[in-house]
Amino acid sequence: MFQVRTDLALETKEKFEEDNVELKGVRIHEEERGENIKITEVIIETENGAKSMGKPRGSYITIEAQEMTDGDDGYHREISEELAKVLRGMIPVNREELSVLVVGLGNREITPDALGPRVADNMMITRHVIREFGKYALGAEHSNLISSIVPGVMAQTGMESLEIIRGVIRETEPDCIVAVDALAARSVKRLNRTIQITNTGINPGSGVGNHRHGLNRESVGIPVIAIGVPTVVDAATIVNDAISGYYEEVDCTLNSFFVTPKDIDESIKRLSFTISEGLNLAFEKTACTNS
Repeated sequence: MFQVRTDLALETKEKFEEDNVELKGVRIHEEERGENIKITEVIIETENGAKSMGKPRGSYITIEAQEMTDGDDGYHREISEELAKVLRGMIPVNREELSVLVVGLGNREITPDALGPRVADNMMITRHVIREFGKYALGAEHSNLISSIVPGVMAQTGMESLEIIRGVIRETEPDCIVAVDALAARSVKRLNRTIQITNTGINPGSGVGNHRHGLNRESVGIPVIAIGVPTVVDAATIVNDAISGYYEEVDCTLNSFFVTPKDIDESIKRLSFTISEGLNLAFEKTACTNS
């Protein structure tokens, strides 16, 4: 049987609704914010809900903006501000000075998979400055220690991303991780127009069905917040949607093909700035709390 592939909890929930299947242990909350920005939170509360959804228990928040691919800097600033608000509310550590490791997952040589590395490139890194010159070096009474790493992919390093990240954690002892990666969507209308933030961590490579060891609290011992943007759609998903009225299932060989928009280069460049700006805004505050 053909399975629709998506990394978005929102789309998984929608699929159950389309099939008129009651899903217990899962709550959803929607609200409009700003101009043409919609925020939806899917909360998986029980193990039965997690099993049905095929995702760990936790909170999955999506920021949808149909104009996210446009070049309006003011609009992107609004999205960055909303992302910052979500992040501040999701960070489970309450300290005046927070140490955060930003992990840019993906392969910078492949444009649809380069979101994580590009975000890390655009981050305002502070850990080395504060360690060298003290907490007042940035002109604030309290400053968060921000560091980043781009672990690459196994084909480039011969190592699992998790192995590299664990080594960095042992040496730098961050309070939490924010991991950024490209995802896969079910609907083409959500490509490069949706940001998912979750407190459940992430499986590097999951967007293209290349599942690696999970990067989550259980595997690294500290909280992991994952940020993802769907940049590809499984080709089989598109074909299945197009011919669903005529055939029951699609040739499974299509599952090895992925489709991405033709303007993906510009979209990744713009989205990486939007997400990094949201991260910078979230961590520029004197304290990060989950209030």
